[in-house]
Amino acid sequence: MTTTDTKDTLQKFIFDNAAVRGELVEISDTWREIQARHGYPKAVRSLLGEMVAAAALLSANLKFNGSIVMQIHGDGPVRLLVVECDADLRIRATAKLAPDAEVADDATLRQLLNANGQGRFVITLDPLDKVPGQQPYQGIVPLDGESMATVIENYMLRSEQMDTRLWLAADDKVSRGLLLQKLPRHTGKDDQVKQASEEEDLETWNRAVMLGSTLKQEELLSTGIETLLNRLFWEETIRVFDPQHPQFHCSCTREKVGNMLKMLGKPEVDAALADLGELGINCDFCGKHYAFDKVDCAQLFAAPIAADAMTPADDTKH
Repeated sequence: MTTTDTKDTLQKFIFDNAAVRGELVEISDTWREIQARHGYPKAVRSLLGEMVAAAALLSANLKFNGSIVMQIHGDGPVRLLVVECDADLRIRATAKLAPDAEVADDATLRQLLNANGQGRFVITLDPLDKVPGQQPYQGIVPLDGESMATVIENYMLRSEQMDTRLWLAADDKVSRGLLLQKLPRHTGKDDQVKQASEEEDLETWNRAVMLGSTLKQEELLSTGIETLLNRLFWEETIRVFDPQHPQFHCSCTREKVGNMLKMLGKPEVDAALADLGELGINCDFCGKHYAFDKVDCAQLFAAPIAADAMTPADDTKH
């Protein structure tokens, strides 16, 4: 069964009587929206698409109101891959290539992003409702792995201490992925019960991973979620949850672009204005254009009026 023109869907499921969970995702409309304003080379498109699927799979388990930002900083022809996904599965993504980069269709992740061994993988957990002084959590690790799935698996094991397996695939039409995770089991004080439960979990986990490993990339790309779930785990007892639906969303605003200009500093902005007359910034994610003229930039750097300067003097005499 081949699925076409389906609504973007993420399906969670859990294995009964074992601390193992899974998710399947297929993203088509959102993925085409991400690509709409960019002509990425085939190999770059595939990597970014796999990263989009992975971000959705990980974001579906967020325990806070916020987003996951996944970044790969590369030292090859691809300098940056970025995917942002929030708890509602609203996604945006972009890639930046080196000037005059030449990318073969069959280029590997190492060739694209880790040619000199200096690539880095970064995950940022950014709560929307931060308490005063709270900073986003950020984990940074070397780019360890020959595929996008392996890079993320290694990160999850190293930073989150969670056994995670991923199968990812993307082409110009769809981004798809399967995630399996072995969860910590909360048990009572009976050591025999605990030992039996751990053995059962391990047996189920190993069997699930073995079944997942039979999945071929072309099968993942061309087969719908329901069919895959039945085909892979038809002998297992699993429970499925209400599906979620990823969608494209860009959070860029004029205020955020203005803050970026302020971070550059007034001398640099003034110098750019002198050369260009007006600053035009296009969002890397959605392509929206923001224009700042001299008046706009002057307002950005205008010193706020101090509160005490607005307080009238009292009549107390000294």
